Amino acid sequence: DGAKAEDTLKNVSLSIEKGTFTAVLGHNGSGKSTLAKHLNAILLPSGGSVSVFGMDTRDESLLLEIRRKTGLVFQNPDNQIVASVVEEDVAFAPENLGLKPAEIRERVDRALEMVGMENYALHGPHLLSGGQKQRVAIAGGLAMHPQCVVFDEATAMLDPKGRADVMDIIAKMKAMGTTVVLITHHMNEAALADRVIVMSGGRVCMDGTPRKVFSQVEKIRSLGLDAPDTVSLIYELNGCGYNIPLENLTAEE
Repeated sequence: DGAKAEDTLKNVSLSIEKGTFTAVLGHNGSGKSTLAKHLNAILLPSGGSVSVFGMDTRDESLLLEIRRKTGLVFQNPDNQIVASVVEEDVAFAPENLGLKPAEIRERVDRALEMVGMENYALHGPHLLSGGQKQRVAIAGGLAMHPQCVVFDEATAMLDPKGRADVMDIIAKMKAMGTTVVLITHHMNEAALADRVIVMSGGRVCMDGTPRKVFSQVEKIRSLGLDAPDTVSLIYELNGCGYNIPLENLTAEE
């Protein structure tokens, strides 16, 4: 109709530090998945710029290097698995890098071990559960030896056990020094991050540690989200006359 297309992301300006675990929250349409796709140049900015490890995503000559350094794991593992045998799927990306067979073997074995799927190396992916498939998809990304991995709603289709498995893998990755960005709508997952960014309407509305962000229960709820279970319980208890700090995130606290 000739109308100007509206920008999905509006005045978003942020830096993510190397080796950190950042969770990005927001309801549907908030812009969080669009942000994720900018982090390894699936989408390119129509205004402003995106720099990944110092590389401008609009420079086509840097595209391969950007995607080597930043892996992206999507919501549906069926859209990411390309081979009929698990280990062949994990080997797909290293093979495309032209690595030697011995190096590919080592990377595949290490990646499968890291996600707890080493015993399924010769299985057909179609025989696996959703959570197992997602772990294979993550292994495929890890075999590239990325410095950063972006999980774009990668736990959305999983049951609680599958989600817990992915969060365990993220903890291992962070311990290894890998930068992790988790796009999620699960507050309890975000509570495990070093930093929480809350988006709404294409803008960053909140940005800070989980304690700082989730203690603002009314603001979180005004953005169509809820606080983690622990904080929500404390909020209700305080409404009944208790005086418990909302910064308490863990069940132990």
